[in-house]
Amino acid sequence: MDRSVTLPLWAAVVLGVLAAWAALDRLMVPSIRWLVRQRTNRVIEELNTRLPFEIQPFKLTKRQVLIDRLVYDARVVEAAEAHAREHRMPREVVMARVERYAREIVPSFNAYLYFRVGYWMARRTARFLYRVRLGWSDEEGLAGIPRGSTVVFVMNHRSNMDYVLVGYLASNRAALSYAVGEWARIWPLHMLIRSMGAYFVRRGSGDALYRRVLERYVFMATRAGVTQAVYPEGGLSRDGALREPKLGLLDYILRAFDPHGERDLVFVPVGLNYDRVLEDRTLLAETLPERPRAGRWNAARSALAFVWRNLWLMARNRWHRFGYACACFGTPVSMRAHCTARGIDPRALHGDHRHAVVEELGAELMRAVGAAIPVLPVSLAATVFLRSTGPLSELELKAGVHALAQSAEAAGARVYVPRRDLDYAVTVGLRMLTLRHLVTEDADGLFRAAPGEEAVLRYYANSIAHLLPAGVPAPVAVVA
Repeated sequence: MDRSVTLPLWAAVVLGVLAAWAALDRLMVPSIRWLVRQRTNRVIEELNTRLPFEIQPFKLTKRQVLIDRLVYDARVVEAAEAHAREHRMPREVVMARVERYAREIVPSFNAYLYFRVGYWMARRTARFLYRVRLGWSDEEGLAGIPRGSTVVFVMNHRSNMDYVLVGYLASNRAALSYAVGEWARIWPLHMLIRSMGAYFVRRGSGDALYRRVLERYVFMATRAGVTQAVYPEGGLSRDGALREPKLGLLDYILRAFDPHGERDLVFVPVGLNYDRVLEDRTLLAETLPERPRAGRWNAARSALAFVWRNLWLMARNRWHRFGYACACFGTPVSMRAHCTARGIDPRALHGDHRHAVVEELGAELMRAVGAAIPVLPVSLAATVFLRSTGPLSELELKAGVHALAQSAEAAGARVYVPRRDLDYAVTVGLRMLTLRHLVTEDADGLFRAAPGEEAVLRYYANSIAHLLPAGVPAPVAVVA
């Protein structure tokens, strides 16, 4: 009984690994999960007493439960069976595809990660790159939204920074559930984005089965009161101007709304603008039909070159932040009031009538979003340079910007004036344009648009073009 047992080294290593794995699985992991769950619950309790738009139980439901509810939703099962009959496929194969779609779409929201880690990252990133400002907010209208309403933030899409900027500025109001495009489905970014409550959307998918699964998820989330954030344009603006709204997601959201129910559906228009959009040249290049679309390698190489240039400027203490990034929160639009005024029930609409109603609402929301877009220094300066027919002195540029800002304000636009000093706004706008070599200064101290850069200047002027009175030129004195 006291004889020793000798084992080969490989067997001892395997047994040690299995023992460590068992200890981790049975002791450490449950303890860590309990600790994380306790912290998350404390965060949720704190936030639901402080946030105007509380975190709904739907977002806190286990992801697997939501996936199962979506896969076996009656409408989804009906669509799956119809797909199986039409394509002569086994029902099990079609249901497996449905489950794959559901796993792709359904998020796994973590309140602690969203408000403790995500908020910290968004705040640091946004304030490191930009001078972040909240331009204007209809506080009275936002405070008047009935508690428990389904709130949907609708925004123009200027940059991929929009997710960071709005998430940061809206963090004192709600946890937003974004509709995110396929660009974010890369490892490991997709895990972080999904844990922040975002759900993935395949833009322009022609798969009817996929569209049904997505529709039912949006229906479930909207019916449960989840606060969402959507971009009606469906993608980034390629030329800086507002795009026509895509009606797919908006239609899905409306299908869940009962105008006579207890929960109102409220759209909050949000306008975003930047003195510099990080992707501006890439987006403009996509508007050129003769230019081939850049592959992933070229895109990655361009991004690395951009980062390297900025790091080199930082090393020489010549780096500046990319100007102002500003958001305005407009007057909320109540769907209950909208439907009552028109005598409609979205659930009972079909065919062309439904399309017309959704199209009218989309146009109304885009007008509200467009009206909320803040007018920033670079957009004003770019517009003046494009409207002039010759070089400008700094004094003439300031006169042109002053006149343009007054015209915009008279038309109801939200002009953001840093430090309440329009001369300073012109100075910082001009500095941004000259640092980027979009505007050049000659020996006489006169400024003009750099040759070949008119498209970039127009990109920034387009962001406020819809806010300026038609046919009113910028009153600048042109130097001969």
